[in-house]
Amino acid sequence: MAREGLGVVIALVLCSIIAIFGIFVSPFLHLKIIAAVLVLLTILTVNFFRDPERRIPDGAENIIAPADGKVIEIVDEHESEYLQAEATRISIFMNMFDVHVNRIPVGGKVEYFRYKKGSFLKAYKSEAGDVNEQTIIGIDNEGRRILFKQIAGLIARRIVCYIREGSSVQRGERFGMIKFGSRVDVFVPKSVEVKVKINEKVKAGESILGVFT
Repeated sequence: MAREGLGVVIALVLCSIIAIFGIFVSPFLHLKIIAAVLVLLTILTVNFFRDPERRIPDGAENIIAPADGKVIEIVDEHESEYLQAEATRISIFMNMFDVHVNRIPVGGKVEYFRYKKGSFLKAYKSEAGDVNEQTIIGIDNEGRRILFKQIAGLIARRIVCYIREGSSVQRGERFGMIKFGSRVDVFVPKSVEVKVKINEKVKAGESILGVFT
C-alpha cells in the first residue's frame, strides 16, 4: 500500500470496528447503515492506495510507463521547456480505479523540476496538459533526455512528488502519485521508437512506451 494512504486506511478501519461493535450493543438501525458505509469506504480506499510490485524490464534504452492507465494521445509537438526540440507526447489517463503510484520512466539525473499552479479541467482534455495544475520533471540519462508531467484532473487536486532537481533516480523507482483520477504526459525525442498505441492499457514500471534508438 502507498504510504500516503496508511493514515486514512487506519482511521477508516478503526471507525468501522467501532461501528460494527455498536451494532451488537445498540438496537438503532442507523448504526448498521453507518457500519456498512464505513466498510465500503475502507474497501474503496484500500483499493485506491494499493501499490503492487512491478517487474521492471531490462534495457536502459527502454522508456517505461510512469503511470497505470490508458494511452489517450500520441502526438508530435514542440517541447520548449526542457527538451527544447520537436518531440512526441504520450498521454496516459488514469481513472479512479487504476493504481495511482507513479514510477520513473528512465534512470538518470533530474535536471529540471517545476511545480505549476493551474486549473482543474477534466484530465483527458488535450488542453489540460497546458493549463491544469502539474509538476514538470526533466531527466537526463547520459545525454538521452525526456520530460514528463504529473497533471491534476477535475477531482484529483493533490499531486505528490518526492523528487526534486538534482535527484538521482532509477528506472521503475516510485516517485509520487496523483490522487483520484488524473493524467501523466511523457515527452520523448522524435528519434524514440514509440511502442504503444492509442487506447492501449499500460502499467507503471512494466509497460514499455518507447525505445531510444
